[in-house]
Amino acid sequence: MPTETFEFQVEARQLLQLMIHSVYSNKDVFLRELVSNASDALDKLRLAALRDDTLDADVSDLHIELEIDRDARTLTVRDNGIGMSYDEVGQLIGTIANSGTAEFLRELKEAQDAAGAEGLIGQFGVGFYSGFMVADEVTLLTRRAGEPQGTRWSSRGEGTYTLERVDDAPQGTSVVLHLKPADPDNQLHDYTSVWKVKEIVKRYSDFITWPVRLVGEKDGDGGAAEPETLNSMKALWARSREEVSEEEYHELYKHIGHDWREPLETIQLQAEGTFEYQALLFVPAHAPHDLFSQNFRHGLQLYVKRVFIMDDCEALLPPYLRFVKGVVDAQDLSLNVSREILQQDRHIRMMQRRLTKKVLASVKSMLTGDAERYATFWREFGAVLKEGLVTDPDNRDALLAVASFATTRGDGETVTLKQYVERMPDGQDDIYYITGESRESVESSPHMEAFRERGVEVLLLTDPVDEVWADAVGEFEGKRLRSVAKGEIDLAAREDDRGEGEREKQAEAYAGLLGWMRERLAEDVKEVRLSTRLTVSPACLVADANDLSPALESMYRAMGQEVPHARRILELNPDHALVKSLNEAYGEREDHAELTETAELLHSLAVLAEGGRPKDPARFVQQMANRLERTL
Repeated sequence: MPTETFEFQVEARQLLQLMIHSVYSNKDVFLRELVSNASDALDKLRLAALRDDTLDADVSDLHIELEIDRDARTLTVRDNGIGMSYDEVGQLIGTIANSGTAEFLRELKEAQDAAGAEGLIGQFGVGFYSGFMVADEVTLLTRRAGEPQGTRWSSRGEGTYTLERVDDAPQGTSVVLHLKPADPDNQLHDYTSVWKVKEIVKRYSDFITWPVRLVGEKDGDGGAAEPETLNSMKALWARSREEVSEEEYHELYKHIGHDWREPLETIQLQAEGTFEYQALLFVPAHAPHDLFSQNFRHGLQLYVKRVFIMDDCEALLPPYLRFVKGVVDAQDLSLNVSREILQQDRHIRMMQRRLTKKVLASVKSMLTGDAERYATFWREFGAVLKEGLVTDPDNRDALLAVASFATTRGDGETVTLKQYVERMPDGQDDIYYITGESRESVESSPHMEAFRERGVEVLLLTDPVDEVWADAVGEFEGKRLRSVAKGEIDLAAREDDRGEGEREKQAEAYAGLLGWMRERLAEDVKEVRLSTRLTVSPACLVADANDLSPALESMYRAMGQEVPHARRILELNPDHALVKSLNEAYGEREDHAELTETAELLHSLAVLAEGGRPKDPARFVQQMANRLERTL
């Protein structure tokens, strides 16, 4: 068959150069990645054979082989799994089309430590290329189960690769690494060393469910020795916690989570009774780069009686726990179960409820027993966990119990709603919060002025989901959740720092101006009134108690939902010099034409103060220029 030569795409060449001139201190990870790929191929073949009785494939002895040839300085990783077709080799190996290479390279540059960098190899699905860390040339021979013809792929990592169709390829895939000379100074070990290969397999792949066999060694008489199985193949989730070391759990997590760091939390669950299953779950120590991407692949590995069924079973956990990794092994599900069936299966729904409660209970244990680990968890996953406050009303109380928030009283520390309520002073009946893009922007908001002056604690909510859940939840332990930017909030009346009679006189004195401004700004505001929340700024905009906030309006429109634009309320600070002068001018002049410009400017300044944009920026600029000119 003719051999064709192809060029790697630019990003693939960059990746290959990275692997060839590797910055990784631990080059042993190449074997972990290749064995993991082989294990995946065996899982896929066994599942395919269970679902298709007509598949022409040998599944009688599924295994992984490692073969060392000291004379040729090669190490071969071979499996008799699902294999690949000619087109699949070109798509998955030749172009790295599905590996997110550009994102991989960007993340690598941003990695803060060597461990973090090494973890990116598996995370981005480029584990095959890690072979170039230790090899001058890599040759892959593969045949997809059920197909008559195989494919040979080969490259020296110098910008090109070759593809060739072959007739005599065995079922599965073999990767032959033509090893570089050992270089201890650069952490490049001699991977033709039997003890080194055994040590790597034992450390990283002992839990692989398929036998990893070392073949090709010579016995004492110069003949071939019996293949030696290097891994124990123990299903860690089926063993008691006392029988498994933390290191074994961590290696399983690194294998299924494609992460080099250790997990933040390990959660084990064994359910017995009418429906039996075991689960071993892990909470990562850091959020993946694409956690909020629509294409983020999530879900747990699903086994049935230790037979691998599905790699990312989304039905086992709700979307707001999509960062959790792990394995669930059920005893009574069908081996031929599909994603569609899983969505409706009552056993799966029961498992999801139990697993969700178990994860939330573990988070609560972190909150009450290990403040540092909880702080790490909330920093990495708090924003996604809060999605459950909107989507999972059944677990809302449990979620509220483990949620924490920044407040005006702490610098960097967060508090739970329970802690907030416990330190509310006498006379405060509501839990106050403000939403915005950042802590800096919300703390400097005009809506905060009276709260800051009177020392009233306010929750600072800066995640996009905060706009939604705060409205959905409404209250906590009988205390209303109230936005400081919505409705009327009269802190002055509560603290009796101004008599009722004085406030009534002030309202009467400004009644004419307020009514006139309401008419002039009718297109933009529904009401103009005096404010009790302002102490420094001349004006601010607030939403009516039951109206959507501007941020929520924008969010719904971005999702394609049409919502009516809600006009807001313009509040004026009656103690501000500008507002006082405007009221005096209104009372003294019969011609209010020039004052209309001042009213429009006040409204535009209120829009700018909350980070918005004036309706007509050009008109606003012209008005400001005219005013500045008259002051000179």
